Amino acid sequence: MGKKIFFGACAVLAAICVCGFIISQTNGTYYYAQVDNSKIKQDGMRDGVVDFNGDMKYSYTLLSYNDNGKDKEITFGTSRKLRDDAFICLTVKPFRGVIAWKEVQYDELPDAVKNQYSAVK
Repeated sequence: MGKKIFFGACAVLAAICVCGFIISQTNGTYYYAQVDNSKIKQDGMRDGVVDFNGDMKYSYTLLSYNDNGKDKEITFGTSRKLRDDAFICLTVKPFRGVIAWKEVQYDELPDAVKNQYSAVK
């Protein structure tokens, strides 16, 4: 009976490691948002979680759109205030959240995302 438990535990641990490796290797999903500095928070906490890196002074929660135009509210941290009304591309990974962001031009947005912003204007 002891060997069955040992091998079962090893199999579960191996499955967890494989899943973790697969998730870490994905490129992530891209979401696009327009910066709204009225949605910024500045403090040492991000949604109740202490930022141990110390460099993420600002937290944004923005309505964002994937390549197909599907919306999702996303919260992420930055070390500085972003340019108000700028468009940004967020790279989001499962379980990790936003791992990177960069400013993009309106012309670089996918057509489905442009449609979301042109409907607002």
